Amino acid sequence: MRNPTSSSSLSFVPATDGRKPQAAAAAPLSEFGREMRAGLARSPRSISPKFFYDAAGSQLFDRICELPEYYPTRTELRILGECAGEIAGQIGPNAEIVEFGAGSLTKVRLLLDALETPRRYLPIDISGEHLEAAAERLRADYPDLVVQPIAADYTMPLVLPAPMAGAGRRVGFFPGSTIGNFEPDEALAFLQLAARMLRGGGLLIGVDLVKDPGRLHAAYNDAQGVTAEFNLNLLRRANAELDAGFDLDGFSHAAFYNAPRRRIEMHLVSRRAQSVRLDGQDFAFEEGETIHTEYSHKFTVEGLRALALRAGFRPGAVWTDPERLFSVHWLAA
Repeated sequence: MRNPTSSSSLSFVPATDGRKPQAAAAAPLSEFGREMRAGLARSPRSISPKFFYDAAGSQLFDRICELPEYYPTRTELRILGECAGEIAGQIGPNAEIVEFGAGSLTKVRLLLDALETPRRYLPIDISGEHLEAAAERLRADYPDLVVQPIAADYTMPLVLPAPMAGAGRRVGFFPGSTIGNFEPDEALAFLQLAARMLRGGGLLIGVDLVKDPGRLHAAYNDAQGVTAEFNLNLLRRANAELDAGFDLDGFSHAAFYNAPRRRIEMHLVSRRAQSVRLDGQDFAFEEGETIHTEYSHKFTVEGLRALALRAGFRPGAVWTDPERLFSVHWLAA
């Protein structure tokens, strides 16, 4: 069945009074469609990584987190598990937890288990279907916790529900070094937004650290090819939802570490000269031309603290693993 956001720009409504059929405008593109069309039209081509996370993409990312090469998830989980008591002491009792880009709701369980009588959990994620399924599992395991998922783009201003009566601090949770997906000015803008939203509470944020480029390369080019499948799923999603014309065999996954900019860059590379049709437009690709899909900036501890201070937070405690691969920061709002 064709998605309502068809690639055809016109459809025809049959006439019932003997007149010639009239052309009618097709349904408008979704946000994903609009951004994909704009991303293909710009040079260099790019699309936001937030669109990775449809149901299939979210499941693939969960698989990435279990790969032997992908150290961030297990390292952050280790920090959260070993330092949970200290973290809970910073947050305090009866807290309301707001998780930005909640995903599968795995890491927050370590936090909830350590907190004293947490009152409510507000996970925010763009993938509503995946989020609701994860929220149902969490409700079953934490029957005394109010779980209120919010399907939204957390990088945009949004109004959270009013605090519950008797609730303690409202604390943001932003694990996974997702802050690294932003350009530097975007990271500052997000932290400024979070500081206003969480005033009187704070933000617990996980941040990947600068390290050996070989280790970074392996983490984003795993031997099983799951990261490649995750990257290419973006084109598969465009074909399914937007009736786009991407040939999945015509593109390859590429990821590399840009040392001067301290970031992993992820791209989809055209393997040959080809044309892709989207929303009635043809977009020509030369061999080797790419669609940029993600940055993953790496930080120093001092650099993240300086950024948080500029955004309006008061940097507090920092927890790291023995190898200093990853860090978790408490930022008071």
